[in-house]
Amino acid sequence: MVRRLRAVPILALLAFAGAASAETLLIERVQDEPSAVMPTRGMNMGQVQARYGAPTSRLDPRGGQKRQWPTINRWVYPNFTVYFERSKVIDVVANKSDANEIGPKPAIR
Repeated sequence: MVRRLRAVPILALLAFAGAASAETLLIERVQDEPSAVMPTRGMNMGQVQARYGAPTSRLDPRGGQKRQWPTINRWVYPNFTVYFERSKVIDVVANKSDANEIGPKPAIR
């Protein structure tokens, strides 16, 4: 009888596991794409624009209030957002492809 009671929570977890597997994770999509699709760390703004064209939008710079806080510029492309410290790429983040994909929130405007 005690063994049957222990099995109930495990069976409940297995029932919910099937529903979660239907969602698409952003990280899985990014791992499947070739790395040449996005800019690499260390590229400058001119190199990014020459290779990927003009960004869809350039978000307002953040930071720079103090000398220790560098200004961060953000350029949004259809598939990714590029983060620059001064004029060098420090990070690139893939954008969601659709509303059902689980991943980072959109950039703050």
